[in-house]
Amino acid sequence: QVQLVESGGGSVQAGESLTLSCAVSRYSISNGCMGWFRQVPGKEREGIALISPGGGARSYVDSVKGRFTISRDNAKNTVYLQMNSLKPEDTAMYYCAALKAGTKVDGSIYYGGPRNDYWGQGTQVTVSS
Repeated sequence: QVQLVESGGGSVQAGESLTLSCAVSRYSISNGCMGWFRQVPGKEREGIALISPGGGARSYVDSVKGRFTISRDNAKNTVYLQMNSLKPEDTAMYYCAALKAGTKVDGSIYYGGPRNDYWGQGTQVTVSS
């Protein structure tokens, strides 16, 4: 059974930084795209950062551009999200996903990956002003 385990969340002050990690087991992340998503109660889950299998292509939602960086270490089977200059509106549960075949990143479609997305259980990030 594929497992994605997020870590690194916590409570910080506005302007501070956090780095989230997503360790994956029973699936080789080099096969496909990976992504970070976030969700607040009462709202839909939002995709905030995607990365191609080799890491050469990345895309971000406008609200995090210039502040967040997604990266991956295929040898460690781990994906990261570096979050700088955090704002109270970044408060959410953050999820990692191994994205299904056919995912588009930065205008290109990547055909590797699982039939369906795999999801982690999430890690909470709380930013206070």
